[in-house]
Amino acid sequence: MTHTIHPTAIVNPAAVLGDGVSIGPYCIIGGEVKLGANVKLHSHVVIDGNTSIGEGTEIFPFASIGTAPQDLKFKGEPSRLEIGARNSIREHVTINPGTQGGGLLTKIGDDCLIMIGAHVAHDCQIGNNVILVNNATLAGHVHVGDHAIIGGNSALHQFVRIGAHAMIGGMSGVENDVIPYGTVMGERAHLAGLNLVGLERRGFKKDQINELRNAYRMLFAPEGTFSERLEGVSEQYASSAVVKDIVGFIRTKSSRPICQPDKAA
Repeated sequence: MTHTIHPTAIVNPAAVLGDGVSIGPYCIIGGEVKLGANVKLHSHVVIDGNTSIGEGTEIFPFASIGTAPQDLKFKGEPSRLEIGARNSIREHVTINPGTQGGGLLTKIGDDCLIMIGAHVAHDCQIGNNVILVNNATLAGHVHVGDHAIIGGNSALHQFVRIGAHAMIGGMSGVENDVIPYGTVMGERAHLAGLNLVGLERRGFKKDQINELRNAYRMLFAPEGTFSERLEGVSEQYASSAVVKDIVGFIRTKSSRPICQPDKAA
């Protein structure tokens, strides 16, 4: 097994290093850390705690990964941080492990881009191909679905869920759950439509996009109650997989309400 460790780096002998790992100057690696094959750490990276990082992930200078969560209730429980393969974690990113109240696990999937200054708090669950733009901030227990994009300088309230393929506009404060394929924006974010650009880029078919458009209009129409409209959408689009994603997301129990369109718009 071969790996490269700069002489100024401090690596606990108990750390597990995969083949081809590269550790740059002044990095500090704790004893419970596991680095997969071909993980590359640039200079001044700190990785601590019970943290595993998947193969091919690259971490840039001054990132702090796996240090104790920013939660006053945390008393040193044996929590974990799992980061998948082929992620790019840029400068000054901070990612914390889980807590007792959230299942003791923070988890990030594969092929994510976490840009400069972003923060992933304790007990967050992030899917695959997610992008966190510069200074995006995730509070504790946030769930982010596959292919979602979290805009720069945005802030997500604790326990918020972001559906797959959703887009969060820059500088948005997100207090409520965001449906799959939705786009939200604003100082206190409101639902601003569907993430049509993202859907087209990812190869969704025209009939799928049309189903989503029609279901969205029906779901957020002014007539009737939200629960009545949800039932109507569920019945009318029972054979549509993409619409069922939204219906299932809304029906899943959550501590946060669903983000709605701005009535004043």
